[in-house]
Amino acid sequence: MIKIICLGKIKEDYLTKLINDYKKRISRYHKIEIIELNDYNNLQKEAVDISKHINNQDYVIALDIQGENITSEELARKIDNTFLSHSTITFIIGSSYGLAETIKLRANYRLSFSKLTFPHGLFRGMLLEQIYRSFKILNNETYHK
Repeated sequence: MIKIICLGKIKEDYLTKLINDYKKRISRYHKIEIIELNDYNNLQKEAVDISKHINNQDYVIALDIQGENITSEELARKIDNTFLSHSTITFIIGSSYGLAETIKLRANYRLSFSKLTFPHGLFRGMLLEQIYRSFKILNNETYHK
């Protein structure tokens, strides 16, 4: 299972459509769940809420600007290799304030898409697109570049 824990709600209809489209595409390959939590503007409070949705056996990938930058092909291999030893990969997208240090320390891996800052909803769509692209790569299926 792929689990995405994110802070904040999506308010824009066009982003909701984008997210739902990629969620549907991914579900053809793997079970996926998106968990939306309240954005408190308090990292410690957010960390408590996030922790409630992480199981001990989950492989946790924290989306962190200080994380490692990798290619789409490398992300695909990471997902594939991780599923060999873990049944759930949990991605965590923090609030506009980032993630609490406790969550970063719990993470098995810290991933950065860029040093740039992205709007929360748009980034959620970008993450889903990259997960979908990973499954296309792993299944040797064509996909636009």
